[in-house]
Amino acid sequence: MPHRETRSNPPLPTGWRRLAARTPVFLFRAGLGPVMGERFLLLHHVGRRTGLDRQAVLEVVAHEAPSRSWTVAAGFGPASDWFRNLRAHPKTVIQSGNRHHAVTAVFLSADEGADIMAEYARRHPRAARRLCGFLGLPADRGDRSYREAGRAIPFVRLEAFDPQHPPR
Repeated sequence: MPHRETRSNPPLPTGWRRLAARTPVFLFRAGLGPVMGERFLLLHHVGRRTGLDRQAVLEVVAHEAPSRSWTVAAGFGPASDWFRNLRAHPKTVIQSGNRHHAVTAVFLSADEGADIMAEYARRHPRAARRLCGFLGLPADRGDRSYREAGRAIPFVRLEAFDPQHPPR
């Protein structure tokens, strides 16, 4: 379900800020994924136009171990390359710690995003306030404001599957 874009997304980082933002990718490549903890994962994705392999480190806003699913947010909005690439190629691989998982991207509705953001704010109140501030979204520390923020941010659930026995 598409999200209504009622805000302007923050500008993508450039220069040294882009290099700093890419540092976690290098940590994963160096085998230091466990240093990132369970709050971050390395997303492998395929360029929608180039077909080239790409990587992005994303914060995990919700992880459900029994169902082996990870939920991530497109903080820079639906125009983020990784988000658009997943739209074109939803079956991919993630790395959490040093473990790789075959996953399928499921794009969540704005209402599901509202629930996820409200729960994230309860678990990580300071991080939620900073995230909303960075994204230019109002957050008065109330459940209602976080739910509104969650409606504005696109969320993706990455659901693990066994490539030997894909779901029908």
